[in-house]
Amino acid sequence: MTSPIRTERHDNVLVIISDNPPVNALGQAVRQGLADGIEEALGDDSVEAVVIRCDGRTFFAGADITEFGKPPQGPSLPEALDKMEASDKPVVAAIHGTALGGGCEVALACHYRVAVPSAKLGLPEVKLGLIPGAAGTQRLPRLVGAEAALPLVAVGNPIPASKAKAIGLVDEIVGEDSLEADAIAFAKSKIGQPVPRASEGTANQDGVKNPGLFDEFRAKHGRRMRGFDAPNAAIESVKAAGELPYAEGVKRERELFLKLMEGTQSKAMRHYFFAERAANKIDDVPADTPLIPIKKVGIIGAGTMGGGIAMNFLSAGIPVTILEMKQEALDRGTGVMRKNYERTAKKGRMSMEQVDQAMGLLTPTLDYADLADCDLVIEAVYENMDVKKQVFATLDETVKDGAILASNTSYLDIDEIATATKRPGYVVGMHFFSPANVMKLLEVVRGAKTRDDVLATVMKLSKKIGKVAAVSGVCPGFIGNRMLSKRQEQANALIMEGANYWDVDDVLLEFGFPMGPFQMADLAGIDIGWHRDPSKVTTVREALCAAERFGQKNGKGFYDYDEARNRTPSDEVKQIIADFAAKEGKTPREISKDEIRERLLYPMVNEGAKILDEGMAQRASDIDVVWINGYGWPLYTGGPMFWADTIGLDTVVEGLEKHGLEVSDYLRRKADAGETFN
Repeated sequence: MTSPIRTERHDNVLVIISDNPPVNALGQAVRQGLADGIEEALGDDSVEAVVIRCDGRTFFAGADITEFGKPPQGPSLPEALDKMEASDKPVVAAIHGTALGGGCEVALACHYRVAVPSAKLGLPEVKLGLIPGAAGTQRLPRLVGAEAALPLVAVGNPIPASKAKAIGLVDEIVGEDSLEADAIAFAKSKIGQPVPRASEGTANQDGVKNPGLFDEFRAKHGRRMRGFDAPNAAIESVKAAGELPYAEGVKRERELFLKLMEGTQSKAMRHYFFAERAANKIDDVPADTPLIPIKKVGIIGAGTMGGGIAMNFLSAGIPVTILEMKQEALDRGTGVMRKNYERTAKKGRMSMEQVDQAMGLLTPTLDYADLADCDLVIEAVYENMDVKKQVFATLDETVKDGAILASNTSYLDIDEIATATKRPGYVVGMHFFSPANVMKLLEVVRGAKTRDDVLATVMKLSKKIGKVAAVSGVCPGFIGNRMLSKRQEQANALIMEGANYWDVDDVLLEFGFPMGPFQMADLAGIDIGWHRDPSKVTTVREALCAAERFGQKNGKGFYDYDEARNRTPSDEVKQIIADFAAKEGKTPREISKDEIRERLLYPMVNEGAKILDEGMAQRASDIDVVWINGYGWPLYTGGPMFWADTIGLDTVVEGLEKHGLEVSDYLRRKADAGETFN
């Protein structure tokens, strides 16, 4: 097998080049090639400096994750990098594209780093539940200081070359189109000078002089890091770089790395990494299916959902025509969109020029005829079948042939909606989550007659507008809301049996959700869908509305809220629930947190099993993608189906039986056979 690494001589400089598409991952052959290249340079007196660069679109973009979980094959990355750093001849990393993870560690082991302006550097291992494992947490703080190293290691977002130069991670920014020549010239300028080794740097003394900076960092990022093991290990490892000699620091990093590697969180996060990629693939749609060009999008409805959906396309540079029935609603909707953009600009996430650019692509209208030339029209009107069918019948008459007609329904039957048109093959569900300009998930609902090119186009488009898409079949509530309804059923039953509603919420918060079902009801508004008749009270929700407890919007829902929106349980609500329970003849009992957790989560897994059995989801990991991106299921558990695999399907079955809840045949078969969903 030919090595992915080759060497070229440029006068007295040896250039070591990696050509390992698509991203120059640091597999065994690449590591071996790097070690051999350094040996070649050291064994030849006429070589006085070394440059390491990559062919293709990027510098080394990280470890070869296909090797994860397999027996290691030498040389290990730390061995190859130590050999590189030990060289007395200057070694220069020439960076383009991204230097991520192991790629950034390669750059850190070089004596110098030059980068093109468009390059990005980072250590994103924390996003896979890990920390760098090839001395990245030890070399980086010694080179740039603990304060500059912490966000790179513990948050994991890459930084542009300009910022990398400002903190001392990059020595020089070179020409975008002259990387190799500039790197060779830079290497020549360093010949004969003592080489600076990152492992011998002293910038990490900032963390020794001000040990408080670690706790300050923890406090600042506490919310983002809650429940995750890897960020805390990353902080500990960076701290060790200031407290321990280099060799001992490396040993400490290794211990922390291996503990994470063997733990369930990293397995879950690696599962999710592959799950997100798999969700894009539709097994029975050929990869080379020709796509429908989407140059202009129509949106029906300028309310919260319609406006949010429109913003996704405008931000991606796609013109949008937005339709409303009344001028007042249209003005209000477009005004909210501009305000949202301006708020983003205030936070420094976009410029005012970009705000104007996005809004400049928007055409508001009151006339269906203005949608005639759209390539895709998304309906975001009231969740009512008759209304939606009326809209689709009008679209069918108005919009050009070959255009895709999509519904943003969260629950209704796409196949029935499609009967209102003469083109059911061009009808598809695009279920955005609120707020649609922020939430990552897009549930793409495949109707019985949805064409392959329509499905493939929408999946590709979802990526362009920054969404994570998963395909669902047609069933009530699709994947996400169908499973959510099972959790809600149990939440409502639990409070009737004597569980405190705040305990139900707290169990989910402790599990890692951002909020529980009753907090969520308060946030969304308890009066959504209420019939507005205070004398007609048949449910707890109707009783709360009758008592004018509408949620956070008026300071009282299930909870009472202060000015800062902090919640406290309400005596009035306790009484309302107790009265309802008594009316239903329920005697309140003590309910443990374990029972609450099992009754909320196990029925969701059971419903997920039914979804798989019916073929409504292609794979279990697609369900995980839906729940992590759309409903705040904690990423570090891998999603509901992976979590069930982790605790054992037999545990789920036993729990369901213990609480007298349904067990699907599919789940029971899997559990009896000792199998997993994923």
